[in-house]
Amino acid sequence: MQVEQHDQLTGTRRGQRVGRSAGLAVGLVALLGAGLAAGPAAASSGHGGPGQTGGARFATFNASLNRATEGALVADLSTTGNTQAANVAEVIQRVRPDVLLINEFDYDPDGLAVELFQRNYLSRGQGGAKPIHYPYRFSAPSNTGVASGHDLNRDGTIGGPDDAYGFGLFPGQYGMAVYSRHPIDRRSLRTFQTFRWRDMPNALLPDDPDTPEPADWYSPEALADVRLSSKSHWDVPVRIGRQTVHLLASHPTPPVFDGPEDRNGRRNHDEIRFWADYVSPWRSGYIYDDRGRRGGLRPGAQFVIAGDLNSDPYDGDSIPGAAQQLTGHPLVDDRRAPTSAGGPAATERQGGANLTHQGDPRYDTADFADGTPGNLRVDYVLPSRGLRTAGGGVFWPVPEDPLFRLVGDYDPALPGGFPTSDHRLVWLDLRC
Repeated sequence: MQVEQHDQLTGTRRGQRVGRSAGLAVGLVALLGAGLAAGPAAASSGHGGPGQTGGARFATFNASLNRATEGALVADLSTTGNTQAANVAEVIQRVRPDVLLINEFDYDPDGLAVELFQRNYLSRGQGGAKPIHYPYRFSAPSNTGVASGHDLNRDGTIGGPDDAYGFGLFPGQYGMAVYSRHPIDRRSLRTFQTFRWRDMPNALLPDDPDTPEPADWYSPEALADVRLSSKSHWDVPVRIGRQTVHLLASHPTPPVFDGPEDRNGRRNHDEIRFWADYVSPWRSGYIYDDRGRRGGLRPGAQFVIAGDLNSDPYDGDSIPGAAQQLTGHPLVDDRRAPTSAGGPAATERQGGANLTHQGDPRYDTADFADGTPGNLRVDYVLPSRGLRTAGGGVFWPVPEDPLFRLVGDYDPALPGGFPTSDHRLVWLDLRC
């Protein structure tokens, strides 16, 4: 998750109940594909992903490579001795994705952090794993920490992280980065950092509950500027052989840390909705990118929606149905959702809110506070229908696995509470 006011998601959205959307439980999926078992044992074997056998392994990882001060991540990655960065790199080296989105990776305009993570960590074997090299990399500005000039949280003052276009202590905190073994078509790449929330038809704009007017939390002046994306939305076309697969990358805001106006919950819903509309030619005409080009993905284009969406289909604090905008979309295939053995083991071991969840813990991707909301499925790799899949997984080893040291359980003695992150790397193999 995006670590905003807290290291972990520790409370329900103020003034609202925990949201659980109705739906049928997802069935058990096969976890063998391209000759590789999807569990941590296979990932640790050193075999490459399916990119070596005519396919491509797509992955997303909220790696918590964010820091409290501007330039701190570059400083940490300038050496080879940062323990957390080494653990993150080892997880990546064990799973060996071909196309990887990293959430919570601080952006710097010179691209130093992206380069240094490759040079000093991914290109060096970590913990006995083999190095991995990504010749193609992409990063771009994030709305986090960018001053809006408005009192967005209505506390009577202007300035600070809660009045930025996206919550952040400095511009680019909690940013994103893409690493790829396959060429990125930069000429066709699109970003949507500046798309305004009000320009989405029927947007769930926050409402001041103390006034009779609808959708009036933001002043008219603020609403003219407020951006939809809390970080950015990216369409990154990746060329895999003769095919192009569009990596649709984002990291919607957590649906908490607000009040009865539910500005973060509503924004989370609409940030997720953006991709549902973007891949739907019949409703994407309102969309424009940062260069002014209008419209969404062309009909028939292949895509993978990836990222920490901060929304579980059945449990947690997001608006009911938010995640289903994608998991239930007619052009999206969620039939082979990645699973792990570590998720159910964590539920049994940790108890608490996990024991009351409606969702199957095999699909959990994040280890959140056990009191509330518990572990959730919030990280997704969702292919378009028609793309052939060959299994996938969530890197969540059971405690008996030697690689459990890379995920662990929450430990307040560790920076951020975990050896790597409170999220798990999620991957899916495509036959391209």
